[in-house]
Amino acid sequence: MSLKARINDDMKTAMRARDAERLGAIRLLLAAIKQKEVDERVELDDAAITAVIDKLIKQRKDSITQFQAAGRDDLVAKESAELNVLMAYMPQQLSAEEVAREVQAAITQTGAAGPQDMGKVMGILKAKLAGRADMTAVSSQVKALLAR
Repeated sequence: MSLKARINDDMKTAMRARDAERLGAIRLLLAAIKQKEVDERVELDDAAITAVIDKLIKQRKDSITQFQAAGRDDLVAKESAELNVLMAYMPQQLSAEEVAREVQAAITQTGAAGPQDMGKVMGILKAKLAGRADMTAVSSQVKALLAR
């Protein structure tokens, strides 16, 4: 079953259960997927849908940080609920050790010697780890290793 079909099935289940909070988050996700399909005039595959979900997750995390700083606990709760629904559609996240192994392998594979080679390393890692690791953390790890 494709990821899009699974999301649609989950929407129907949320409708039947009258789970308004979950339904709202799923509809938000489907709207973002549809918008991307219309903009690019293509049918998105699972990898592209995962990228859309990842983008929405980043937006939710940023919003949560902003709302916490403003003391808006009601909005923090709403964004956190949406974040939990979105996280359910992401592939299994890699552990810190697995990410470190992948980073080291990419540095070895590219023969990266310094910070100027970061683009090469990140190009390989983005393809391998997209959706399975926080790319911001991966980037900082690569930067730290190449700065030595």
